[in-house]
Amino acid sequence: MAVVAMKRRQNPRNGALENLLRGFSIEVMPRTAARIDDFRTLLPRGTRIYLAHIDGTPFDDMLATARRLSQQGFAVMPHFPARLIRDRAMLAEWIDRYRHEAGVDQALVLAGGVSQPQGAFDNSMEMLDTGLFDDLTRIHVAGHPEGNRDVAPNGAPGVLLDALRWKQDFARRKGLEMAIVTQFAFESAPVIKWANSLVEAGITLPVHLGVAGPAKLQTLIRFAIACGVGPSLRVLQKRARDVRKLLLPFAPDDFLNDIAAHKAAHPDLNISHIHFFPLGGIKAAAEWARDHGGDTAQPDAQD
Repeated sequence: MAVVAMKRRQNPRNGALENLLRGFSIEVMPRTAARIDDFRTLLPRGTRIYLAHIDGTPFDDMLATARRLSQQGFAVMPHFPARLIRDRAMLAEWIDRYRHEAGVDQALVLAGGVSQPQGAFDNSMEMLDTGLFDDLTRIHVAGHPEGNRDVAPNGAPGVLLDALRWKQDFARRKGLEMAIVTQFAFESAPVIKWANSLVEAGITLPVHLGVAGPAKLQTLIRFAIACGVGPSLRVLQKRARDVRKLLLPFAPDDFLNDIAAHKAAHPDLNISHIHFFPLGGIKAAAEWARDHGGDTAQPDAQD
């Protein structure tokens, strides 16, 4: 199949936002990826694509999607959800098959979207401690600017900070490239405060900020509640008071323009990249990123 060139709209560009979007990433699942004939028509070559592993998804579907995306020239980062993995043998098999059958050399390790483990692992640190990830080149770990009700149900930030310190030390010991990718949020001030708090706590890993792609307001509210988004949910709730806007797309313009402006004024801000959760569809998120400068992305320069 011939690759169709990505269309470029002649929209005015915001230089600060364009810089922030350089090297952006996006998340897909096997069932959503299957709706896209060729990702090369949507994304810059080499873009990092996270492959989300949802409970109940057969591993063979994950592997087939990873292989397809790798063959199209993308950097695939599959999820390894600790609480969905039965035992060390299953983890070893997943890593081996991803590496040798799909050319994957990076991973996102996280607890997983369930409250109780279904096997031997309760958290990502227990998986990392097996040594099975040591031969990969890059590991990303989860960050939660507004807390994580599964890992720290009482909202104790110290638990999450201690885990990030452990992971940072692990990466240094093993010589692995590591970054933090966050849950999506909708308000810039709490996110910036959280990012600065990491540095104050001695955690200097770069942050890839999670952002919800354009979607209907009702869709975003539903996902935000399901994913445990905290105080920034009020941004959506305020907009929802106007019933005329309930069915209109809500895009991350204001949120990302605020982050970009702060980053331009404070270049040492540890938010280095943007990661899209395409809650309103992969095409909608990719087109928004492209129209706002993401088509100039340089994925090879990602950290």
